[in-house]
Amino acid sequence: MLQSVIPILRIFDIAKAKEFYIDWLGFRLEWEHTFDENFPVYMEVSKDNIKIHLSEHYGDATPGSAIFIACTGIHAWCESLKAKNYKYYKPGVERTFYNAWCMKLTDPFGNRLSFNEPITE
Repeated sequence: MLQSVIPILRIFDIAKAKEFYIDWLGFRLEWEHTFDENFPVYMEVSKDNIKIHLSEHYGDATPGSAIFIACTGIHAWCESLKAKNYKYYKPGVERTFYNAWCMKLTDPFGNRLSFNEPITE
């Protein structure tokens, strides 16, 4: 029986990845792994019920991938992100053709994250 999906996103700089996912978006670092010194990092970050694997390993994922994430409270979260005054991003929320509020973000490696809250009005 299927239970969950954990996307793998390609990253190129562990410090930039942590700045974006942990410091700005508020994900938590669950674990981080390298096979030895001077090897690429593979790590898991999470926020609420969402888990994402981030990999510096060549071939693990394609740069510029896109993931769709269902969420609630998108407007308040967007405002809290704006208040952090992150140097590289000033997010916004827009209404979509599929009747949802959407906040689209692109990480420092070209991966696209689409956070979506269904409109229930």
